[in-house]
Amino acid sequence: MLTELEKQIIRELQQGLPLVARPYLALSKKLGLSEDELIAKINEMISSGLIRRFGAALRHQKLGYTANAMVVWDVPDELAADTGQLLAGMAEVTHCYQRPRQSGWPYNLFTVIHGQTREQCEDLASVMAEKIGVPNYMLLFSIIELKKSSMQYFAD
Repeated sequence: MLTELEKQIIRELQQGLPLVARPYLALSKKLGLSEDELIAKINEMISSGLIRRFGAALRHQKLGYTANAMVVWDVPDELAADTGQLLAGMAEVTHCYQRPRQSGWPYNLFTVIHGQTREQCEDLASVMAEKIGVPNYMLLFSIIELKKSSMQYFAD
């Protein structure tokens, strides 16, 4: 069973971290703990399996990145893992996946990039293609940003 404090921590964390220099300090004040106590409790909850996933979802459009694209890459299968590592290591890439090729669809690596304009995304993809030596790629631009939401536990 979870303690009331653990439930309170989960309620606060699932609302998202505050966009301040020390988000855990801000949360700890709401919970009546010190920052160190809160961080220790979160680490304990992760170690025990009470918290299994701790992630972040950025609203890129709110940050001024109104263009985003999935860049699909046709990479030789024997190079896909290494090329994927290179792509995933690029600061501009927010997501990177390897998937099996499908009939009529030659692409096996998928990356997501963001920019302030479509042209900026196109230029970035071109630079990436040159860096990894993969000339066969295509950009698929998003039309709308879909709502990102997570499961809510212990809601009031």
